Amino acid sequence: MIDVARLAGVSQQTVSRVVNNQTNVAPDVRERVELAIARLRYRRNPAARALATSRTMNIGIVSFGLAQYGPSVALTGIADEARRAGYATNLVTLASVDRASMRAALDHLLADSVDGIVVLAPIEAAVHAIDGLDAGVPLVVFEPGGEEGTSNVATDEVTGARLATRHLLALGHTTVHQVSGPPGWLGTEARLAGWRAELAAAGVPAPEPFRGDWTTDSGYRAGLAIAADPVVTAVFVANDQMALGVLKALSDEGVAVPDVISVVGFDDVPESRYYIPALTTVRIDFAEVGRLAVDRILELMGGAVADPIPRIDPELVVRRSTAVPPPAPESRSALSVQRRTS
Repeated sequence: MIDVARLAGVSQQTVSRVVNNQTNVAPDVRERVELAIARLRYRRNPAARALATSRTMNIGIVSFGLAQYGPSVALTGIADEARRAGYATNLVTLASVDRASMRAALDHLLADSVDGIVVLAPIEAAVHAIDGLDAGVPLVVFEPGGEEGTSNVATDEVTGARLATRHLLALGHTTVHQVSGPPGWLGTEARLAGWRAELAAAGVPAPEPFRGDWTTDSGYRAGLAIAADPVVTAVFVANDQMALGVLKALSDEGVAVPDVISVVGFDDVPESRYYIPALTTVRIDFAEVGRLAVDRILELMGGAVADPIPRIDPELVVRRSTAVPPPAPESRSALSVQRRTS
């Protein structure tokens, strides 16, 4: 740091402010320091910084379900935001979630002297497992469909499901079926709750959901059942991976989308715009989940008064998989044959 300060013509304190990304540095001074850092290939000493700040510069993450889109993108958001703040991340992945496994995961991270912990396990068991546990460091939880709180990041998935259902009803469909996620997941329950609430607001009883498990295979199986039911004209699928399976099954059975059945997904995975047809879906900024979680940990470590974290709002993305319903259920066969031969 002494060499950087000498080359840039500034004090060591100024170099420290630039390295720690503080704002009270003039732009021209910051540029000189950054050029000196690059020329000298300066790298700050994490141990020295930890000693000076009484922090380890590590954030722990307890995760479950990283095969799913939302948690995996949130994990990237955590890592990116932590890195911007000068922190490394330490990940513990759970094979199953109960109070004992959660306590063991927290103890493992605390033994590594992390400065804060994010619980990225969006299932009901995780919420119960951390209830009353003292982590000893700031702890923030990802809670899909939850209420706003000072130590949880919530995505408004109830409203997202309502937007999907409302869109289909507004097109003229008399009801909307759902392919749901597996039980025990917070996202499953939130998306079911929003779907049911929107149908109830329209005075429409909710049909029995087709059950899935987030995978494309389960969506395909549900799609076969949907194709065999001539009453179905609109389906809200609880994630885009299952929606891909539904679209494939309907295509294999000769049921045209959206001429016969309209399909809406959830998550807006990057590939959804390339589905055939391009998928109407609900977008949630899961990367923002990670950014907000890290920001809140840093605020709590700094002793800031914590206001509730605003919920992350959903957005309906309308593409080509939804349309007005066919004239009558009995027209399905004719429309399907027309599409297969065109």
